[in-house]
Amino acid sequence: MLALGSILGCLGTQVEVILEYYGICFLLVLPLHRLSAYQLGLIAAATALVLPQVRSSLLSVAPNLLDPVFNLMVNGYYPAVTWVPFLIAGMAIARLNLNTLAAHWRLGLAGVALAVLGHGGSLLALSSRALTETSLWWSDVDGAFEPSKSSFIVKSSWIAAPHSETTLSIVGSTGCAMIILAACMLAVDALPRLRKLVWPIIAVGSMSLTAYVLHIAGIAYLMKINIFKDESLSTLFGFVVVISTFAVLWLRIFQRGPMEVLMGRVADLARHIR
Repeated sequence: MLALGSILGCLGTQVEVILEYYGICFLLVLPLHRLSAYQLGLIAAATALVLPQVRSSLLSVAPNLLDPVFNLMVNGYYPAVTWVPFLIAGMAIARLNLNTLAAHWRLGLAGVALAVLGHGGSLLALSSRALTETSLWWSDVDGAFEPSKSSFIVKSSWIAAPHSETTLSIVGSTGCAMIILAACMLAVDALPRLRKLVWPIIAVGSMSLTAYVLHIAGIAYLMKINIFKDESLSTLFGFVVVISTFAVLWLRIFQRGPMEVLMGRVADLARHIR
């Protein structure tokens, strides 16, 4: 994953490729792969609470450190220390028994609670002058920091805006993801035929790494021939149609996407390690 991310980054698309950060996150969660859903849930909550504060402290000590590992872990666009809670939460959800309607509802309601806690808590906190002007233990040191390669200035650690890398942002975004997941499952529960209608979406989801690589490669090619327009709806629609069609046709012949097969074979090498 690290190598693939580096290769895509060299294409010069100006896309903030996430794969290298994923590679670091996968390494960090390897020791947790045998834990239960309950244990993983507790760790996800703990890391969401603590790691944003650790990142803020590290940035205050070495804000301009150019070390590549430090960049991937702390100072990049998707810093691993504040994105790894998402992976751990995903691992916890994957270990749940989600085969019943009641489980789908529980997942959705839990997501609503987290979304309200994260985004609602941020709204309430930022509306209080006392909280925004007081430096607490979960606050960043100087009250403001600028994520790498982003012009968005975070004015408070209580904010839950995208890429603010705060606890409330992680909690709220995790809740929203759970809501979407539950809503999709509930929709299929209510309308079994919906699965056939959304098969192109399912196909793309089953080979998401392949789709991601094709998007980056496609952008690089369109930029090379000078016809890429990053804010064009027609470009977006074209990517959706091409990738969805490719995924549907590929899965008519093969069981897994090409990049998924490659990653699977690389991962299988671990079986020879004792």
